[in-house]
Amino acid sequence: MTTAPVVSPSLSRLHSALASPFPKAPVGSGAGVAFPARPYGPSLRLRSAVMAASGVGGNGSPMAPEESAVSSRLGEVKRVTKETNVHVKINLDGTGVANSSTGIPFLDHMLDQLASHGLFDVYVKATGDTHIDDHHSNEDIALAIGTALLQALGDRKGINRFGHFTAPLDEAAVEVILDLSGRPHLSCGLSIPTERVGTYDTQLAGNNSHHIIEATFKAFARALRQATEYDLRRRGTIPSSKGVLSRS
Repeated sequence: MTTAPVVSPSLSRLHSALASPFPKAPVGSGAGVAFPARPYGPSLRLRSAVMAASGVGGNGSPMAPEESAVSSRLGEVKRVTKETNVHVKINLDGTGVANSSTGIPFLDHMLDQLASHGLFDVYVKATGDTHIDDHHSNEDIALAIGTALLQALGDRKGINRFGHFTAPLDEAAVEVILDLSGRPHLSCGLSIPTERVGTYDTQLAGNNSHHIIEATFKAFARALRQATEYDLRRRGTIPSSKGVLSRS
């Protein structure tokens, strides 16, 4: 079995409605996340950079009493460069709605995993120079998602802060460890056997790149969900002995 610990880079902003999650709006522009992991095979690590009416949030977390006027935590980022045009929206208290069109079909599939397993509403529209390579679009989309997450987290009062999840997918198992401390850091120990995941699979069991990458996104989604959920016992206080979590 191929195993891997994971963490994520830094994320930041987004916007959307609960009733009608994400409109099919034209592409705009956009901005990072971090994740941690431990080595059991391939590994990856991350460390990154309140709520609604009383009761329970869309992702199953209790609502922060002092945030009763807020219905959800949203972030939105538009990022335009000479290479890409990215528009990202995220709702941390969503229901798992995904609406992604990045020009990279496999990335769209992975963003579906992020939404579905994290119970976040995720909207990503992007165009870029994919005729040259996927690199620029991949990078700028990650920056935009990171910035949207940072915005949606706000002051992070009352959240669990830490998240840890291991996701299996057939022969692959990936572990993600998160700390939403605001300090950007990424350790990635994943070992991807092939440079591309194409339409024709020639890999043997235990070395399937698709499985390793998909398990990584699923574990990241679950760990991020844990870390962003509201901890009722904290009563809206910042989860740090310092009394503040850095946003830089």
